[in-house]
Amino acid sequence: MIDAEQIRAARALLGWSQNDLVERCGLSFTTIKRMESIGTGRSSADNVMAVQKALEEAGVTFIPENGGGAGVRLAKPKNK
Repeated sequence: MIDAEQIRAARALLGWSQNDLVERCGLSFTTIKRMESIGTGRSSADNVMAVQKALEEAGVTFIPENGGGAGVRLAKPKNK
C-alpha cells in the first residue's frame, strides 16, 4: 500500500495541488488532506487505490519498499 509520503512526492513530481488530486480521483479534499497528514493506514483500501490509480494514470510509478525505502518516479513518456 502506498503511504502519505509517496502521495505527496507523486503530487510534487506532477506539479499537482491537493485540489488537482481531488478532481482526478473523485475523493473529498478532507480525505486527501487526512491521507497526506495522518497517513493512508486510516483510509479505506478503496480510497488509497483511487488515489494510486489517479497518480499512476498521470505517469507516476510507485517503487515498493526494497531495503532502500519506498519511492516514486515519473514514467518515461511513451514514443508516439
